Amino acid sequence: MCKGLAALPHSCLERAKEIKIKLGILLQKPESAIDLVIPYNEKPEKPAKTQKPSLDEALQWRDSLDKLLQNNYGLASFKSFLKSEFSEENLEFWMACEDYKKIKSPVKMAETAKKIYEEFIQVEAPKEVNIDHFTKEITVKNLVEPSPSSFDVAQKRIHALMEKDSLPRFVRSEFYQEFIK
Repeated sequence: MCKGLAALPHSCLERAKEIKIKLGILLQKPESAIDLVIPYNEKPEKPAKTQKPSLDEALQWRDSLDKLLQNNYGLASFKSFLKSEFSEENLEFWMACEDYKKIKSPVKMAETAKKIYEEFIQVEAPKEVNIDHFTKEITVKNLVEPSPSSFDVAQKRIHALMEKDSLPRFVRSEFYQEFIK
């Protein structure tokens, strides 16, 4: 690391300039209106191919967001509920992060990271998620060199928010009550 400007002035400055350039590219405003319209590649919603969950499975969702998210019916119902409240951006961000982690190609990873950042993280993003400044700062730093874990901190914050806020509302909703009749 750069311990003093006198010790390694050229390598520290070069590294700082490199980081500044990478961040500058990531934080660029879209050049045209069409850039604002192109969303993250969402997969068309397909009906779940698994069987309707048992009562026991559906009852477990009350206490476990992870169990809900792992069940196709539960996920679809949760997503419908959030859409009905105009608050699906957290789930969409979480799902985008899950898809992002599966990317193997560094080029594709960088492209997808930029799309996710522009759609969910940057200020006034079309589907901006509610994360604190510290989390946003960590995420931006992680995006200088995208890796499968670049969005982990932000994704964990959003997961916690959904668990604390969205899940209890979902459990009280008719979307959930339908499963436990």
